[in-house]
Amino acid sequence: MAVTLPRPHRFDVYVAVAGLLGGVVMWALGLYTSGSGVLSSTWGLISLAVMAALELLRRTRPQFALAAGSLALVFDMFTTGNAATILMYTDLAYAAVLYGSPAAARRIPVVTGLASAGVTLGFLIWWRSPQALFVGLGAAVVSFAPAATGALVRNHRDAAEAARLRAEQTALLAELDRTQAVTAERARVARELHDLVANHLSAIAIHSTAALSIDDPATTREALAVIRENSVDGLAEMRRLIGILRDGSGDHEPAAAPTLDGLGALVEAARAGGLDVRLDAGHGPLPAPVGLAAYRIVQESLTNALKHASAGRVTVSLARRDHRLDVTVTSPYDGHSGPRAPGAGAGLVGMRERTSLLGGTFTARPEGAVWVVHATLPLSEGDPR
Repeated sequence: MAVTLPRPHRFDVYVAVAGLLGGVVMWALGLYTSGSGVLSSTWGLISLAVMAALELLRRTRPQFALAAGSLALVFDMFTTGNAATILMYTDLAYAAVLYGSPAAARRIPVVTGLASAGVTLGFLIWWRSPQALFVGLGAAVVSFAPAATGALVRNHRDAAEAARLRAEQTALLAELDRTQAVTAERARVARELHDLVANHLSAIAIHSTAALSIDDPATTREALAVIRENSVDGLAEMRRLIGILRDGSGDHEPAAAPTLDGLGALVEAARAGGLDVRLDAGHGPLPAPVGLAAYRIVQESLTNALKHASAGRVTVSLARRDHRLDVTVTSPYDGHSGPRAPGAGAGLVGMRERTSLLGGTFTARPEGAVWVVHATLPLSEGDPR
């Protein structure tokens, strides 16, 4: 079975060729690191060629290259020696830490440091002379110093990569937050726009239908008056919404937002639209978000009653109990009559969203011959529902 060697990096090829050519030139000029050796200088070309070949693997097989290079360096010590062989070995030690596995990057500096200390101690015992320190220093320069340098460079590289990843994650989280904020703001504007327009346009549609179907001047005049009133009110509220959007603060509800003090006018408008409405409000002072949500729920419930309810009384009840506000709107329901005006079908969705944003509960369902809308709104975060 053939073994496929990894393709060497271009820089590694340059290092191998430069090291081999430099070593050959030094050998030709007679520049040796040792004056004598067990083997002749020609044998040093073998260790030089092996070391140059291992340079091709410095990035793809760094640990194997270092292990094989250590054997080649030991063999070179029995020859007259070549400086290019030693320099290439230091590069293999550096590359083994920089490109090797994390475990090897931690282990190699420790092993080379212990080996340098062992060589120093061994020669001190053998020679019994301070000159042995130079041998240990040479071993440290050849093995431990490049390994330590590789560890330092790798740590800086890993730190830079970690910082880059953190920056990318931060940018991603910021983009997600921005997207969520835009989506939430669009949903808020959609709810406000629906609640502002639906009530008035439903009344306009119902009364215009009555004016077209009944040939009576008095009825037509009354219908046109209601249409005009709802048109003017709708335009005023549209202008208020546009002002909110242009202001762009978005951090709090504007002072012009409707409150529960306007429930009386809201009920009177529903009565003008033909509903028999009874209001029972005993809530007292409320937080602004709760008051706005309750107002919108009542407004949308009256709009739905205007479009869907059968003949009979509509009851609006607001009661404050402990730490919550209960909003209940009941209207006659027979389950058969169709809507008297078209709608987008977003009313119940909007009421449920408003209640959910405050941490409350919302239900809308028939109970016998009555359609009941009930919302429980906590007066502050963490209050019981």
